[in-house]
Amino acid sequence: MASQSGFMISKIKRIGDRIFQKKLEKADISAFNGAQGKLLYILWQQDGISAAELARQAGLAVTTLTSMLDRMEQSGLISRERDDPDRRKTKICLTELARGLQGEYERLSDDMTDVYLRGFSHEEVNLFEQFLARVLKNLEDEE
Repeated sequence: MASQSGFMISKIKRIGDRIFQKKLEKADISAFNGAQGKLLYILWQQDGISAAELARQAGLAVTTLTSMLDRMEQSGLISRERDDPDRRKTKICLTELARGLQGEYERLSDDMTDVYLRGFSHEEVNLFEQFLARVLKNLEDEE
């Protein structure tokens, strides 16, 4: 019998995204959607990175990222700034609006982690995360 791992991973992502979007709406956060929140999360860790680096860390094609960044810039979440040493490069920078949303996003993200891992022991979570890291490495090796 063929493994259903890929199907389950895709389904988990779709359902998880819907639940997270509902949590955003319930918390009255309309400044960004779940997909944009993932980009903000990366920028909260490392503000001012290039679009190419943001795309790499998010696992998105640059063309997909560009349209998302356009919407985020229109919403006042990010700004694009020229990199001083190399004027050809553009840095993606958070605005004060986006910085102010970090705490609530992190709370909702923690809520999602609780949903995903409900009923798992600490040992099971550690093992699960090791397996996920191996899957991620396998995928990255194929790129």
